[in-house]
Amino acid sequence: MTYRYQITLVFLLGFFIDCINIFMLAIALPSIASEFHTDTSTVAWVANAYILGMTLIIPISPWLASRFGPRNIISLSMALFTISVLLCGFSSSFYELVSWRFIQGLGAGLMIPIGQSLTFSQFKNSQRAKVSTLVMAVALIAPAISPMIGGIIVEHFSWRWVFFSNAPLSILVCLLAWNWIRNERRAAVSKPDIWGLLLVSVALTALLMGMSVYANDQNSLVGVFTLPTVAALTLLYIKHDKNHEDAIINLSLLKNNKLTLSVIIYYAIPGVFTGVNLLNIFFLQDILNFSADKTGMFMILYGFGALIAMMFCGRSYNRIGPNKLFISSLILHSAGISTLLWVHPGSPLMVIMLAYTLMGIGGGLGANCAQTTALMDFDKHQMSKGSVIWNINRQVSFCVGAAFFTMVFNLLCVALQLPKIEAYHLTYLIAALIGILPLLYIKNLN
Repeated sequence: MTYRYQITLVFLLGFFIDCINIFMLAIALPSIASEFHTDTSTVAWVANAYILGMTLIIPISPWLASRFGPRNIISLSMALFTISVLLCGFSSSFYELVSWRFIQGLGAGLMIPIGQSLTFSQFKNSQRAKVSTLVMAVALIAPAISPMIGGIIVEHFSWRWVFFSNAPLSILVCLLAWNWIRNERRAAVSKPDIWGLLLVSVALTALLMGMSVYANDQNSLVGVFTLPTVAALTLLYIKHDKNHEDAIINLSLLKNNKLTLSVIIYYAIPGVFTGVNLLNIFFLQDILNFSADKTGMFMILYGFGALIAMMFCGRSYNRIGPNKLFISSLILHSAGISTLLWVHPGSPLMVIMLAYTLMGIGGGLGANCAQTTALMDFDKHQMSKGSVIWNINRQVSFCVGAAFFTMVFNLLCVALQLPKIEAYHLTYLIAALIGILPLLYIKNLN
């Protein structure tokens, strides 16, 4: 195997671990909530902590690689991932589990951007399409099969083995990285914008914590004052961005309509889906009494629908254009969510299967189109700064979607005292409506 394909294999294995770790765990959340006696909005922090760790470390990782060498950092990241994933499995309390999940996110956040940069630097522009195809294949296969595998593990063993099962593969990646990757000197990277990163991280943590606390107690001072705190931190960051040449998130790039729309689409489709899917896992297991492995199988339909949509998008993007593709993706995705309104005890499985297939087609079409459109207008100098915005946005959209819709569900149950099944359906309806809001903005895209 040539050197460039050795690097590619290391990156793809690391990327695969990250993907299965996110989607496999979702199936285990009801079991974790039951064991630690937590509610839906609180248990979402098992996922949020991981994404917060990734968000914090991703902007720093290129600088660390340039200073200490890519082989050392990637090997360290996988070692850190392995240790934390094992300690997640041995956690004796909910807060211990959340803490180790944050550390696990740091490990993954070091691996992904460095591995991606190393991989693409080994291929010329004309050859990168093949690598992109492999990356997209992993991004499709992992979410499709990991929920089913996670469901089987939870049903026949324990949620703890969802974590333990990640360790052998992460150890393998660690060893391969240490033995294969050359610790070559890389071009010096400017010191990261630590103050800007701190503002972004604290604002995101405050937003997620506020939604979680407010969902459980509307009179809590923490929940009530979170929004003004987030607003103040946002204003501080806007001021910081104007006065800092290399701000971690260059807000001036959002003047580009294509990037801005793609960012919005990611909240409306993958972000909304993350929240809906999380709630639907609880709905299927708690209300319809589905087993964990049966619940996980529906994601295969989602992955199949996404695969068809991505193949179609790749072939027709230049011919049809992003406008029509975005419109179609938003409508199909929201139609899939709306289909969940017809799911009741005793409903045919075909209704759920149709819902996940439609969400998969809409999700695959929207995500692929957004990925293609986001940085289309940027030159080489702007590309790196735009990539930071795009990568942070992808991670943040997942945890904001989960936190927001679990908050909505809890408020409907607690504040309005709706029966759970009605609260689930009303939350799905709200999600479907929010999912089509970007249609109002698409007219600005040329």
